[in-house]
Amino acid sequence: MTTRTFTAAQRDVGAIGLGCMGMSWAYAESERDDTASAQLIGVALDLGANLVDTADVYGDGHNEELVGRALAGQRDEAFLATKGGLVVDDLATKAMHRDGSPAHLRRALEASLRRLGTDRVDLYYLHRVDPSVPLEESWSAMAELVAEGKARHIGLSEVSVGEAERAHALHPVAAVQSELSLWTRTAMGAASGGTTGPGAFAGGGAEDTGDVVGWCARNGAAFVPFAPLGRGFLTGAVTAGTTFEAGDMRTVSPRFQGAHRAANLRIVAVLEDVAERHGATVAQIALAWALAQGDHILPIPGTKRIRFLKENVNASEINLTDADLAQLNEAPPPAGSRY
Repeated sequence: MTTRTFTAAQRDVGAIGLGCMGMSWAYAESERDDTASAQLIGVALDLGANLVDTADVYGDGHNEELVGRALAGQRDEAFLATKGGLVVDDLATKAMHRDGSPAHLRRALEASLRRLGTDRVDLYYLHRVDPSVPLEESWSAMAELVAEGKARHIGLSEVSVGEAERAHALHPVAAVQSELSLWTRTAMGAASGGTTGPGAFAGGGAEDTGDVVGWCARNGAAFVPFAPLGRGFLTGAVTAGTTFEAGDMRTVSPRFQGAHRAANLRIVAVLEDVAERHGATVAQIALAWALAQGDHILPIPGTKRIRFLKENVNASEINLTDADLAQLNEAPPPAGSRY
């Protein structure tokens, strides 16, 4: 697979990484299979998809434990990222709150290290900015964890340019992880397509972000898109009649509902047209579009199936033309808010 340089670490990683959240919660949880998921993580490393992304909140620690077991004996092959700053209140409903206090972030990372079976992570994110704690306090505490060797680098998730600037003034921001796909371009300074309500992830993230993707490029930070396949919508697998099991976050996601879903299928139609020209899948074109937004972009699509993992990895070899990109960029804006 094509590699890209994670600038802060001066280390090459796969251009396509692996988001592990869906192995533990949020999507079709009845299909959870820890043995198969651990095997998939091993295959990802073999294919070069070595940016492995998890968080303490995914399954309230379950996902980190799964990743830790999968990486046993091959920890150094992975560029391992996790996150702290969200706390599960109710696992069944996925209710949670933010806690960016220094004491919590320290406890959270130490607990993450135990679950992951390692003495350090390559990248530790503040999962969401806690409005009750000054960002500078949270970030300074995380910088202390770097000094102690428990995290090699630190990053932010779902922040604005102003928040990234404030943190970067105290300690380098190695990466920003935010949603980015053909139907979510707020991190590029685009209109959000709707406001974010309380949602599944403690208020989602900043919607009026400014051009965070550009800020990262100018400041030597990686930009790590989560949900680059639109939670499965941008694979072409979701049709007007698709249903989701109870507990799947897409049952309440506005973009998957009724008239919004029908309108958003127009975006998929544009992807299908470009995919046909390249002899590629819709998902591969969606990932190729994300990669084309800058050499510092490292998407982390999630999957529980090895065939989709291989498909995602191969997207790094697709070179979109200027005409392709112009057509994709003219895709209709999304209908419905993210959360």
